[in-house]
Amino acid sequence: MTTALKGVVFDLDGVITDTAHYHYLAWKKTAESIGIEFDEAFNENLKGVSRIDSLLLILKKDGRENDFTQEQIEALAADKNEFYVSLLKEITPADVLPGIKELIVALKKQNLKCAIASVSKNARTVLSALEMEQEFDYIVDAAKITKSKPDPEIFVEACRGLNLDTSEVVGIEDAQAGIEAINAAGIVSVGVGSGLRDADMTVKNTGLLDLRILEILHSK
Repeated sequence: MTTALKGVVFDLDGVITDTAHYHYLAWKKTAESIGIEFDEAFNENLKGVSRIDSLLLILKKDGRENDFTQEQIEALAADKNEFYVSLLKEITPADVLPGIKELIVALKKQNLKCAIASVSKNARTVLSALEMEQEFDYIVDAAKITKSKPDPEIFVEACRGLNLDTSEVVGIEDAQAGIEAINAAGIVSVGVGSGLRDADMTVKNTGLLDLRILEILHSK
């Protein structure tokens, strides 16, 4: 017997809004401050990855991972975040990605629950700027987890917060690490964008997300 769809868990960056460019600008500033070249192609590797893990990937790129103490690494990460947060002041409700508000309205009409699963420590700041914080029944950010994506912890925690089983939800992600995390949690996965592997379904953009499509996918 197929379990009915009872909730949807959304990634934040790249699904609800696109803060990727702000992350890119902040990481570029941080990397170049220590003499590491940084471009948008490498920035793609950081999607869905926690702040410290992202910094370690940047350092490893130039073989610099052993050049800094833990304290220095944390200071660099803090500097990146400070600049990123300053850029977030530019976000408005107009920056919600196409189709997302309509999808959430449709979910609410059917009494389906909504959660955010974001590794960003600034998730609530972003949602507040978008005036969408109240639309979600549960928000999981970096403060609630110990393992970053692709570990399934963040999606399992989102289901726990919604009081739903992983078999009762669909997860939506734009990053490969996120798709792997959703799959590892035993959740039906939807990928947004190109180049994603192993998602149960992939759509080109958020404007193509639709409740009926999610219900059909989940029922299979």
